[in-house]
Amino acid sequence: MAPASKSELSTIAERLQAIKSSLPEGVTLVAVSKFHPVEALLEAYAAGQRHFGESRAQELEAKDVAMPPDVVWHFIGHLQRNKVRHVVRIASIIESVDSLELLRLIDREAVRVGRRIDVLLELHVAEEETKSGMSLAECDALINSIAREPLSNVAVRGLMGMATFTDDEKRVRADFNTLRMAFDRLKASAFAKEPSFDTLSMGMSDDYGIAVECGSTAVRIGTAIFGDRNY
Repeated sequence: MAPASKSELSTIAERLQAIKSSLPEGVTLVAVSKFHPVEALLEAYAAGQRHFGESRAQELEAKDVAMPPDVVWHFIGHLQRNKVRHVVRIASIIESVDSLELLRLIDREAVRVGRRIDVLLELHVAEEETKSGMSLAECDALINSIAREPLSNVAVRGLMGMATFTDDEKRVRADFNTLRMAFDRLKASAFAKEPSFDTLSMGMSDDYGIAVECGSTAVRIGTAIFGDRNY
């Protein structure tokens, strides 16, 4: 059953509970907190939420200082090379790795600060060219490269992607199924001996129900929890 609409639920805690009750066991809810004030995050935290998603390094740093230490930070936005050092110091998982160069830089910074970082490889499957991410061929080439020269302090945990922004449910479902097939293929081949390759992050406020039906193990939801963003 779909959760009640945002307009029917007055508090962040109520919205969180409604969404969590609609998710199957084993699906991680990442509360996308970018552009929302710390007060909103603390309300979600008080309601039991621990996984939060941010897309800007400066905002991540500011919120990390203000939030309790057991928050699990997901970096979900396009990561600029000059911001890697800041993000690696804080984030538990970087979901937006879209090139071998970026992956190697994350690994070097993780070694430098003595942390192990989980990452997801971001695939581009949507029709919009403005969305970031690698093609399937580019992803395969990246994986072949790290097979030859393994990473030191980074673990590839799975894939991330976004569906086309459209009301066409068939298009959205096709995009998610493309991501799921890529995930299944890699899990059965390149990562067959890596049980930690277990995360398929797809689905946001408007389409997470379809994403879960297609096999998502993590959904990134912001508006349906916090309301419209404060740009």
